[in-house]
Amino acid sequence: MARKKKGRVVSGWVVIDKPAGITSTSVVNKVKWAFDAQKAGHAGTLDPAATGVLAVALGEATKTVPYITDALKCYRFMVRLGQSTTTDDAEGSVIAQSDLRPNDAQIEAALVAFRGDIQQVPPQFSAVKVEGERAYDLAREGEQMDLAARPLWVDSLVLIARPDADHVELEMVCGKGGYVRAIARDLGEALGCHGHVQWLRRTWSGPFDADQGLSLETLDAGAKTDALDAHLLPLELGLADLPELPATPEGAARLKNGNPGMVIASSAGYGDEAWASYRGRAIAVGVYKSGELHPSRVFNRD
Repeated sequence: MARKKKGRVVSGWVVIDKPAGITSTSVVNKVKWAFDAQKAGHAGTLDPAATGVLAVALGEATKTVPYITDALKCYRFMVRLGQSTTTDDAEGSVIAQSDLRPNDAQIEAALVAFRGDIQQVPPQFSAVKVEGERAYDLAREGEQMDLAARPLWVDSLVLIARPDADHVELEMVCGKGGYVRAIARDLGEALGCHGHVQWLRRTWSGPFDADQGLSLETLDAGAKTDALDAHLLPLELGLADLPELPATPEGAARLKNGNPGMVIASSAGYGDEAWASYRGRAIAVGVYKSGELHPSRVFNRD
């Protein structure tokens, strides 16, 4: 006989405004504990020093995590010009310095190369795996790695402010897998003056905005009480970028059992990934073919 999972059955999204100094994993564990949830996960890691939107999925919402991970995200960050560090942020030791300071026009010109489809080498201190080990573990041991460049879509990258000669505030909207620290590092190299991230904040991620974010203080204050459920956002928000296909009653019954079910077509074309709903609730995600949704994930919330 299967053992009953600990915790209550609860599904949905919780947006946390992550403070600096705590890991994303620690935040997820805290949310899971506070909601007494059986299962939790997050859509996109933030470095411990970074702040802002950390979207945490509970229960069946964890099945929608890949769609938020793939969504565009927005970052505000400050680049400290004139210094490069071991970690490409202010947490590391300074390893190179320059007295050169580019003007605003030179910075604007350099940003052009960082927009659109680019190739980006991850920082030495990153979660990238090298022969089964995390790069940051090897970096802590003093090993210098030749990490392969990875593709990144940068939707926009703009200069927001120039507080002084040493600092540049930027805003970037990008796809998944991007390292803001690598942008700061590579921008500094392109300008010939070195650079690293001084602070970083994720202002939105897919449909989730920092303005909705709970503080950890509010989370702790409402932990294990019904009051916290008022901050739970619908599972369906994780599917915002996919077409919704209302299911017929018969189709809904079949989909709930993992079988192809009849749906009412909307903007989805043959072979498109979409999600089926019944009475406004998500039933399944799958591929639309000839009037039916062929499910790949089924949501069990009854």
